[in-house]
Amino acid sequence: MFGYRVPAPDEAMLISGGRRGLGGAPFRVVTGHGKFVLPVFRKVRFLTLSMCESEVTETCVTRQGIALHVRAVIAFKVGNDHESIINAGQRFLSDQEQMSVLTGRIFAGHLRAIIGSMTVEEIVTERQKLAAEVLDTSKTEMAKIGLIVDSLQIQSIDDGETGYIDAMSAPHKAAIQRQAQIAQAQATQASVEAEQVAARNQAEYARQTAIVKAEYSAEVDRAQAQAAQAGPLAQAHAQQEVLAAQTELAQRQAKLRQQQLVAEVVKPAEAEAERVRILAAAEAQRMKIQAEAAASYDRVALDRMLIDQLPQIVKEAAGGLAGANVNVLNGADGLGEIAAGLVSQGLTILDSVRQNLSGQDSDGNRPEGRRPEEGKGNGLLQLPTSKGRKSDDGPVDVD
Repeated sequence: MFGYRVPAPDEAMLISGGRRGLGGAPFRVVTGHGKFVLPVFRKVRFLTLSMCESEVTETCVTRQGIALHVRAVIAFKVGNDHESIINAGQRFLSDQEQMSVLTGRIFAGHLRAIIGSMTVEEIVTERQKLAAEVLDTSKTEMAKIGLIVDSLQIQSIDDGETGYIDAMSAPHKAAIQRQAQIAQAQATQASVEAEQVAARNQAEYARQTAIVKAEYSAEVDRAQAQAAQAGPLAQAHAQQEVLAAQTELAQRQAKLRQQQLVAEVVKPAEAEAERVRILAAAEAQRMKIQAEAAASYDRVALDRMLIDQLPQIVKEAAGGLAGANVNVLNGADGLGEIAAGLVSQGLTILDSVRQNLSGQDSDGNRPEGRRPEEGKGNGLLQLPTSKGRKSDDGPVDVD
């Protein structure tokens, strides 16, 4: 719009003409917003508020009299408050480049003054202290011209050809070199130890790998051997099972054949033997019965024969007594006893003869080696002549 002006964010708009500014300033300050400016009656100028830089390179003499070449960089700007803008506008509005030149000169003077009160060792080792003292001493002066310093950096400190800084740093360099050498040696030793450990680890890994490979190879060999033996073993096992089955079958067949032989041969033979034994026993029993019957018949016939001959025997015995000289002591009783004795003797003789003829003893047992036929004659008994004496109530003499 015609007559309406707006400053940039890093600028301050200075309007001159008309009424005066704050504090009797010859212009009014506008920042951050626009302003309607009457043409011809008002004049507008802009003052930068952005960051500026100034470089200082100065030769300074220390408290020890040693010249040092110092290089520093200052970062500054115009202050944001109206007072700083007014102070800077009154001094640098027509030539704003002069702010860097003037700032460099101000800091160069303060830098020479502060370095002159310090030693080289303090300057080298305490650069931050040097920068803080320079900033502190220049703050009031910079505020008067409307500038503020954001930072001061000491870029380099050099003593030229004197070699003081190098000599000062020599012990430190030696210590640092020694430490560096020690560190290098330690690093080398650590590296060697690490290499040795790595070599041992590699050797151990190789050993374990070889063991694992050997075990794997052995396992593979065992598996292959087992696989190679599996066929023959299976065949042998199958043959063994076949032989076992055949053996069992043969045993069953033999047992069956044995049972068949028992049924076909032994049992019939045992039955035949039992039949023969029974028949033989029956025949023996029959023959025994027949023999007993025959013996019984013979005894009956013999008894009959003896009974038939008994009178003759008694007669012969009595005949033997006819010519004998017999003395009877007890009269009729003695004669009766003699007769009874004759009869008894005849019966005894009869029984003896019968046993001899039958071949058996008085209990019915036949003497060994005698046949029933032995003792049989023509049916007559012959008695030998004998003498005997019997005394009971009185002697009996037989001549």
